[in-house]
Amino acid sequence: MATINVYTEYTPNPATMKFLVNKLLVNGSLDFPDREKAQASPFARELFKFNFVNGVFFASNFVTITKTEDAEWEDIEAILKDFVKGAVESELKVQEVVKDEEVNFEGTETEIKIQQILHDYVRPAVEQDGGAINYRSFEEGTVFVELRGSCSGCPSSTITLKAGIEGLLKRMVPEVQEVVAEAM
Repeated sequence: MATINVYTEYTPNPATMKFLVNKLLVNGSLDFPDREKAQASPFARELFKFNFVNGVFFASNFVTITKTEDAEWEDIEAILKDFVKGAVESELKVQEVVKDEEVNFEGTETEIKIQQILHDYVRPAVEQDGGAINYRSFEEGTVFVELRGSCSGCPSSTITLKAGIEGLLKRMVPEVQEVVAEAM
């Protein structure tokens, strides 16, 4: 078995930290914003046993952990790093039932173009910050998206959404007038 290395990265959201490993954890992404939803994931369930864990998000080779307000990263980072290393080494499952996330764009030609841009250009950048973006709909010039992981509740997500994503989509798809994040 190869040695599992874990390293951390701060994200734009001060309440979240990205724990990266040198192994694929999941195809696509999985969000467990609370203890109840984490029941579908043995890995997330174990993380929520720490009283300072407030959210868990998995994508490719990392887990983004959201801490409670009263916890400080300098007190909990090493504990979580050790836990993630042990969980990955013992092959603790990220999800009970594995389903491959198939990329399947639907809708009008404009909607498909929007989804393709979000998938090819925006998703990789958002994942680098420990988050995920999902296309919801396109109505009367407005693109509705869902932000998850470290992007959910991040102070800089509004700037990213308006300056980055909205600007890109307006340039590449003239029908787009605005991008709005829906609360999920």
